[in-house]
Amino acid sequence: MSSRTADIDFTFTRELTVRTTIGALATTGWALEEPLSYMVNDDDLYDWQSTTREHTRDVVAVLDAPRHAKHHVAVCIYHEEASTGGQLLFFPGRLTCSFIPTINRRRLPDSVDFTDLSWYLHTLVPPLLAVGLKSYEACDIGH
Repeated sequence: MSSRTADIDFTFTRELTVRTTIGALATTGWALEEPLSYMVNDDDLYDWQSTTREHTRDVVAVLDAPRHAKHHVAVCIYHEEASTGGQLLFFPGRLTCSFIPTINRRRLPDSVDFTDLSWYLHTLVPPLLAVGLKSYEACDIGH
């Protein structure tokens, strides 16, 4: 089996917050992963932290804090019904974010390598339209 990288890059018409994005994605079954995994890249180390869902409010406040607007921030989201999830990475300025399927990545039927990007697009794009989605680009690259 080859090594693959898949991601979907989203561009928005206006700045978005982690809170707004997570709220929109919840309408199609996405939620924060337990344990709650998150990252603020304020030191170029991409140091992931984890905590319990009872700290969700505090974690989201940290990720959305104005002092982190110029940093990458990320949180892991999970679709319980589909048993899959990944990292939602927000870029400085908050006009773009990426989804990287890293938790039980869904594969195309009859394929051990290719990611089922259409499934992810089907569950991610409609709710993101409501928060100003302007465009997306999806890729699945073998190494």
